[in-house]
Amino acid sequence: MAKQSPARTKMLASAAKKAAAERRAEKAKNICALTAGEVDLDKYAALDGDWREIGLAAPARRALIDDGLFTLSDLRKVSLAALKELHGMGPNAIRILVTEMKKADLAFRK
Repeated sequence: MAKQSPARTKMLASAAKKAAAERRAEKAKNICALTAGEVDLDKYAALDGDWREIGLAAPARRALIDDGLFTLSDLRKVSLAALKELHGMGPNAIRILVTEMKKADLAFRK
């Protein structure tokens, strides 16, 4: 195989740098709405009292409120699999909710 010319090497390096810069610019545009200041946190503060009491983290509380789940008894409307798919619901939040559901003698939808 023949060796690349210096001009071709320079052109390929330039193209790679340009592509990397475009990827960084695209990634910078994908900042979450909370970080960008587009989320009204006061709206959540008025509704997340029950979730705050049981010790859920803020992303999990916002995910539940956005999905229309305001109390522990509302969780009977959704399946555990659907709950796990919500953006913001991590393993710790799931563990807390399952424990609280068992304490209250409630079950998720099948």
